[in-house]
Amino acid sequence: MSPGDEHDYGEPAGTRMRLPEADPYGGARRPARSSSRSMVMVVGVVVLLIAAIAFANRGGDDSPSTAATGGANADRPNTSSTAASGTKPVESRTGGIPSGFARTEQGAQSAAANYAVALGSTGMFQKDSRHALVGTVYTAATAARLQAPMDQAYSAAFLAKLGLDANGNAPEGNTFVSRVVPVGTTVQAYADTTAKVAVWYLGLIGMSGETSTDPVTSSWKTWTFDLQWVEGDWKIAADEQKDGPAPVPGDDRAAASDEISQAIQEYGGFTYAR
Repeated sequence: MSPGDEHDYGEPAGTRMRLPEADPYGGARRPARSSSRSMVMVVGVVVLLIAAIAFANRGGDDSPSTAATGGANADRPNTSSTAASGTKPVESRTGGIPSGFARTEQGAQSAAANYAVALGSTGMFQKDSRHALVGTVYTAATAARLQAPMDQAYSAAFLAKLGLDANGNAPEGNTFVSRVVPVGTTVQAYADTTAKVAVWYLGLIGMSGETSTDPVTSSWKTWTFDLQWVEGDWKIAADEQKDGPAPVPGDDRAAASDEISQAIQEYGGFTYAR
């Protein structure tokens, strides 16, 4: 779900729901804006919805002193925000999603990264799995508020534009791709029971197959989560996405559809932890 422009239908919680535009693969692939304030913005992620919703660690600050380097590194940025801590990833899962994160800044970052991956998965395009995903990663109040707007966003008409049937299934012989790949995270605010974490990620979305007219494409987004500590774990109270930052595209050869399908089937995702 390549998240794009958000519709702020939300009320108090501020959760933004990404509603897809008429052509999720067209142009900048950004959902159309709506003046309606009655719905909460579907998160999606789906990856790049993620955006369609589709259609969506760095080392310590050991730079030498200015005196020792002649000023060459005086302006080097602090890279400790996503430095690996050596902490083991969580070992428990709820509904297939990593859970039981530490009540620390690092735990909040790990939760945000893993939740972005879950919300950017193909499971968001099928009603039952979407309800389970949303109910697992959001607070109970936010999940209840998002369910109906998300169901409306993932309508049969919208799914058809992605090449999926009314139940979110891809045609036989085709592979629907929707993934979020976190590149880094940063804590924008932290308190004992709340945290605000931004996840910079690469999103993939599209249909891979010989008959597909919507090839898998990529986009770069930043997903920001307002987290709350609820019953022993971090949960999403609100979230929003924005475009970029996107690096300059390389000159890599685009893979054939069968190569993409094989890669999606062979390469699984990760459990993210600092």
